[in-house]
Amino acid sequence: MKTIITLILTIVLSTTTAFAQSIEGIATYKTDRQVDLKMDTGKEGMDEETQNSIQAQLRKQFQKEFTLKFNNVASLYEEVASLDKPQAPQAGGIQIRISGVSDILYKNTKSKTFTRASEIMDKPFLIEDALEKPEWKLEKETKNIGEYLCFKATLTEEVEEQSFSSETMETETIKKERITTAWYTLNIPVQHGPSDFWGLPGLILEINDGKQTILCSKIILNPKDELDIYPPTKGEKVNQVEFDEIQKKKNDEMMERFKDSNNKKGDEKTFSIKIGG
Repeated sequence: MKTIITLILTIVLSTTTAFAQSIEGIATYKTDRQVDLKMDTGKEGMDEETQNSIQAQLRKQFQKEFTLKFNNVASLYEEVASLDKPQAPQAGGIQIRISGVSDILYKNTKSKTFTRASEIMDKPFLIEDALEKPEWKLEKETKNIGEYLCFKATLTEEVEEQSFSSETMETETIKKERITTAWYTLNIPVQHGPSDFWGLPGLILEINDGKQTILCSKIILNPKDELDIYPPTKGEKVNQVEFDEIQKKKNDEMMERFKDSNNKKGDEKTFSIKIGG
């Protein structure tokens, strides 16, 4: 009888603990990105003042707001729709159009899978693939973000960066080391984070990779209404490798068209910049 009572108590306590640790929430993040814009400064190039003006306007376009809906195992990250969309920067007869990324990203840390809704040339794609857990290094440093005590973690990766020269009309790919710093809080014990970041023992509230900063500005825990956290469903289904191949092909085609038309537009020059991640 004692064994049966002990077993019942153990089951009840385990169930109670599981319910007590059930978490739902909405985190709001704001993004910012450093912009290093370098244009030709020859006879037909632009002066430094014009470059700085465009650079400032470009940076403003990258200042966006996102929400992360999450529970114990799943999260949904998407941009907050803005009615006040910034115009393409324009100065000195040069216009720069940015092809930004407004993906919807669903991650499931239990099944270790993700689903991303994205577009290439206005065609919708649905990327379904396995999550690769980042190799975070947990550090001893702490700081407060709002009311939350946060711990530092770093991630070192080799990444590829592309730079385009309008003089040679060629794209150069450079491999370099990137160190990403994350700040996470154990007060919200879920493995979620903004954008592609996840895999720490608490919710990630801040990311900085040297160029881009993502900072949590607001958290609502256990809201009254149950959150809808489901993967997106619209678009042609592909895996990550297939999507990258399609994207590269379209980018190459666009670059060829740009080369062909480079000297046929008079004084106006149009640049297309794609910012990933």
